[in-house]
Amino acid sequence: MTVRVRYAPSPTGDPHVGNIRSALFNWLYARHTSGTFIVRIEDTDQARLVPGSLDAILDALRWLGLDWDEGPGSDAPHGPYVQSERLDIYRKHADWLLGEGKAYHCYCTPERLDAVRKQRQKERQPTGYDRRCREPNGAAEAREENPNLPVVRFKMPTEGNITVNDFVRGEVTFDVSLLDDFVLLKSDGYPTYHLANVVDDHLMEITHVMRAEEWLPSAPRHKLLYEAFGYEMPVLVHLPLILGPDRSKLSKRHGAASVLEFRDMGYLPDAMFNFLALLGWSLDETSEVFSKDDLIKHFTPERILANPAVFNIEKLDWFNGLYIRGMDDSALADALLPWLEDDEHGLPASARPVDRAYLASIVPLERERLKRLSEAPEMLSFFFEERLDYDASLLVPKGLDADTTRAMLEAALATAESVDDWSVGALETAYRALAERLGVKTGQLFGAMRVAVTGRTAAPPLFDTLSVLGKERCVSRLRAALAAL
Repeated sequence: MTVRVRYAPSPTGDPHVGNIRSALFNWLYARHTSGTFIVRIEDTDQARLVPGSLDAILDALRWLGLDWDEGPGSDAPHGPYVQSERLDIYRKHADWLLGEGKAYHCYCTPERLDAVRKQRQKERQPTGYDRRCREPNGAAEAREENPNLPVVRFKMPTEGNITVNDFVRGEVTFDVSLLDDFVLLKSDGYPTYHLANVVDDHLMEITHVMRAEEWLPSAPRHKLLYEAFGYEMPVLVHLPLILGPDRSKLSKRHGAASVLEFRDMGYLPDAMFNFLALLGWSLDETSEVFSKDDLIKHFTPERILANPAVFNIEKLDWFNGLYIRGMDDSALADALLPWLEDDEHGLPASARPVDRAYLASIVPLERERLKRLSEAPEMLSFFFEERLDYDASLLVPKGLDADTTRAMLEAALATAESVDDWSVGALETAYRALAERLGVKTGQLFGAMRVAVTGRTAAPPLFDTLSVLGKERCVSRLRAALAAL
C-alpha cells in the first residue's frame, strides 16, 4: 500500500518539542516509503485556540524542512485540511450513528456532569458519565431540565475487554467498564477529537497513525468507532514519552519548550532535526550523527523505542556545536550575520553594518568555541569594538608587577609598529624572540598581549587573532592598554 501519514496539531499554543517530534517521525516515514505527508489542523476546540498559533506551527515545520504534500494551502482532493471547515462531514457521520442506534443525544448540563463526577470520585468509582440519557426516560427528564441543544454520545459496551494492537507495544488490553460513553459532537456543532480524528483519518486514507503515547488510552474508543462505521483502522504507532533529565515529563522548567524558542536561541535546524530524530528512535547502539538523507534511508517504525526518551539540552548543544563546525566559512558567516546585526541583542550600532568579508576571516577562529549562533555577538564583539572595556589589573600576568608589565607591553607595541609582515607565522616568530630578549615567559607576554588586544583572558589563538584584527587596530589597543596601566 502507499503510505499516507499525517501530522494533526491543534493551534492552541506554540509547537512544543514532543509535538514536532511526532511531525518529524511522520515526515521521515513518508519520505522513506515515498509516501504522502499530510498536515491537518485540528481546531475544533474553539475555546482553546491561541491567535498566531497556526503560523507558529507552520513556521516550525518550515524551519526544520518538514515540507508537506497535502495540507493548508493545498488543493488536493482530500481537503479541506482545517477541521473547522469540515463540520458538515462530522455532523453527517454523527447523524448516521444516531440513526443506527450506535449513539444518542445527551441533555445533561455541565453542572450535573460535574456533580456526578464528584460523587463517583467520592465513592471511588470511575468518574465517567453515568449514562442517564442512554435510556429514553432519563433523556426525557434531562431534556426537561435542559432544553438546549444536546451533545451526541457514543454507545460504548458496558462490559468486557477490548484489545488494541500498537506497532511499538504490541497488544494492549483495556477494560471497557472503565470507559464511559464519550462525546462525539458538542452542542455547538463542533466534533470532539475522537470523532473528527477517526472520520478524517478514514476519508484522508491515512495508513499509519504515529502520535504521542498520551493518546494510547483513546485507542479503544477509536477502534470501536472504526468498527461502528465499518471502516478499516490504520496501523497505530504510539511514540514514547519525552522526559526531562530528572525523568519527569518535559516542561518549561527543563528549558525551552517550543521548537521556535530553540530556533531563537541560535540552534541550527539540521542539529535540531538530528537531535529530535533520536528521541525515541535509534539505528543501533552507537550511531548518533545523521544527515537528513541518512535518516530518510534508515527510518522505519520497527526501530521506534517503547521506553521514554530523555531530552538532554547538553546533548543538543553538542549536536549544535558539531553542525556549526561542519559549516564552511562562508555559510557560517551568513548564519552569524543576522545575530550580529540584530538591533536588540547584536553588536553596538557603531559596529554595524558588519563587514561580511571581515566576518568571514573571523569565523575560523571562533568556530570551535561556538555552541549556539546566539553566542556570536558576545563572543565576537571584541573584533568589532572601537574601545575595549576591561579591568586593567587583568593585564598584569601572574609573577609580574605593573611596572614590568608596562615595560613588556611597550616592547610589544614597538615590535608591532616595526613588523611589516602581519602574517600569523611572522608575528609568532617576532614575539617569541621578544619574550626571550626580555627574559620573560612566553605565557606572560602572550597573556598580557591577549588582554590588551581582546579585553579577555580567554580568546582564540593569539597570533591568529592579531592577524585578523590587523596591525592598525592592534597597535591602537596596545597603546590603550599602556594608558590603562
